[in-house]
Amino acid sequence: MNTPRSLALLICAALMIVAPVLSWSAAAADVTVVDAGGRRVSIADASRLLSIGGDVTEIVYALGAGNRVVGVDTTSQYPPEALKEKKGVGYMRALSSEGVISVGASLVLASERSGPPEVMKTLKATTVPLVEIADDNTPDGVARKIRLIAKAIGAEDSGEDLAKKVSAGFLALDERRARIKSPVRALFVLGVQNGRVLAGGKNTSADAMLQLAGAANVAGSVTGFRPLTDEAIVELAPEVIVAMRRSSTTDAHDLSQLFELKGIQGTPAGKNRHVVTMDGLYLLGFGPRSPDAARDLMALLYPELTAKGGDATR
Repeated sequence: MNTPRSLALLICAALMIVAPVLSWSAAAADVTVVDAGGRRVSIADASRLLSIGGDVTEIVYALGAGNRVVGVDTTSQYPPEALKEKKGVGYMRALSSEGVISVGASLVLASERSGPPEVMKTLKATTVPLVEIADDNTPDGVARKIRLIAKAIGAEDSGEDLAKKVSAGFLALDERRARIKSPVRALFVLGVQNGRVLAGGKNTSADAMLQLAGAANVAGSVTGFRPLTDEAIVELAPEVIVAMRRSSTTDAHDLSQLFELKGIQGTPAGKNRHVVTMDGLYLLGFGPRSPDAARDLMALLYPELTAKGGDATR
C-alpha cells in the first residue's frame, strides 16, 4: 500500500528522470528555418552554439541561451562575458574553417556579413548546420532577427516576448521623434584615414541610426562608408558630428585629430566643437538594445526632448 511518503519519493524520482530530458529538449530544436540566404536549414541539436556577429550574440544572450554558447567572434562584445568566457574564432570577416570547426558547435549562427566567402561556402557544406542572420538595420529587421534566432535554438516563446519588447521600444521612439520640428544636420564619422573623414552614407547602420534618432544625415547622398574631401565636408555643413567611442585612452586623440582637419574646422560642428560619442556596438549593432541606443542618441542631439512634453526646435 502506497503511503504519502512513498508517493512523494516516487514523484521526486520521476522528476529526476524527466528533468534532463526536458533540459535537452530545450536545446534540441528539431526545426527547419529559412535563413538570410534563402537556405532551408534543418536543426536537430542546438545545445552548443557558435555565435558570429555582435548583434547575433547579444540576441542569443537576451534569449537566455548564453550558457549554450561555446564560441564567439571578436565583434561579440556584449555582454562582456561572451568574449571573456567563450572560445574565440577571430574576426567575423576573416574566419577560418579550421577555427570554426574546432569549437565543436552543434549549430552555427552567423551574421550574413561573415566571411571570407570561400570559408562560408565550406562551412555550409559541413554536417553542422549554419544559419545566416540578415544584416537588417530596421525596426522590423531587428524583430525578424530575434524571431529567426529564437526559432533556430528552440526558444520561440522567449523570442516572441523579446521581439514585442523591442518593437514597443521603437514605437515609443517614433512618438518622441514626432516632436522634432527641425532635424539637426549630422555627420557620422567612422574614423579618419589618410587625412580624410570616413563618413557613413546611405545603406549603412550609421544612416539608419541617425534617422531613428531624428537627425538628417548630411552624407546621405553617398552610399556606404566613404572618405570625404575637406571641400565636401564644408559644403555639407554638419551641425553635429556623431562618432563611436572606442576606449578612454584613444578617444581624446581621435577627436583631436578630427578637429585638426580643415574640412571639419569649416563646419558649424567644427567651429562649435559639437560632437557626441557612443559605444560602437550599442550604437550600430542593431540588436535588442537598438531602441535604447537610438533614444540615447536622440537625447544627446535634442536635450530639450528630455523635458516632459517638450519639443525640439532649433
